[in-house]
Amino acid sequence: MKLSDLARVTGARIEGGAPDAEISGAAGLDDAAPGHVTFLANPRYTPRLQTTRAAAVFLAEGVEARPGIAILRAADPYLAYTRALRLFYPEPDFKPFIHPAAVIDPTARIGEGVWVGACAVIGRAAEIGAGVRIHPNATVYDAVSIGEGSVIHAGAAIREGSMLGARVIVHNNAVVGADGFGYAKDEQKRWLKIPQTGRVVIEDDVEIGAGTTIDRASVGETRIARGAKIDNMVQIGHSCTIGEDALLCAQVGLAGSSHIGRRVILAGQAGVAGHLQIGDDAVLTAKSATSHNVPPGKVISGIPAFDNREWLRSTAAFRRLGEMQRTIRALEQRLAALEMERSGNAS
Repeated sequence: MKLSDLARVTGARIEGGAPDAEISGAAGLDDAAPGHVTFLANPRYTPRLQTTRAAAVFLAEGVEARPGIAILRAADPYLAYTRALRLFYPEPDFKPFIHPAAVIDPTARIGEGVWVGACAVIGRAAEIGAGVRIHPNATVYDAVSIGEGSVIHAGAAIREGSMLGARVIVHNNAVVGADGFGYAKDEQKRWLKIPQTGRVVIEDDVEIGAGTTIDRASVGETRIARGAKIDNMVQIGHSCTIGEDALLCAQVGLAGSSHIGRRVILAGQAGVAGHLQIGDDAVLTAKSATSHNVPPGKVISGIPAFDNREWLRSTAAFRRLGEMQRTIRALEQRLAALEMERSGNAS
């Protein structure tokens, strides 16, 4: 691909490079070879611009590269680089295929161009849209619907009644629609299982990581809105809602009936108690846990989580507690000496 074509497709402009130069791939600063395009988004890695072998680099305004590297000036170098990666490494094509070892119920409706791997199971009254790929050993329960272009990876289970939109990706060993964790205590103080009669609805363009579990509601639905991205090993309890373009990182845990707003970021191992509202664009930093509602746009940290700036000041003070204790003791001793001196003068 010519440098000029790459600039046009990624929304960048060329500085200091030949428009007809051939770009053959994309890679990081350290891994790039001659003919590759790379990027710099984090100023920490600026020195690596001096050693990279890349032919071109996506840079933000005001950042310069050494002579000999073509600059592709972009408002967001990481986004431009991502688009370049997608150009050079597109999803591989596949031909429609149903493995003879797949088990498909006669009442299931299978769309055009579907690929189904060995030992995959598709249950009664399931609806599989056009161009769906269901990899080996995946299980699609009864009355599931999967929208066109979706991908169900090996070992994943889509439980009964779940609804998946178009272009949904479910990675290995994820479980969509397992029973919600609901029990009532009977007269003998034993746990009585509450029937989980609801469903899970996954809207278009959602990605669900490996080993993630999304529970269906006891009544009603658990809903993951369009464009949400869910990492590996995430637990989403029954009756939760996840807003559009939310980002849930690894090992996040949501108790039942949590409501997560649009574009919320829950960093790794963050936890949200049940029946809470996390407002649009809020951020919980890694290992944070909240037992209260979070306003829109708020960044919180810690356990229990509170304002991120206050948390940073508090953790800085925590590291100095030993020093502060010594200072306080010294001040107490000086104060005691002054009081003794004062009482002696008074007598």
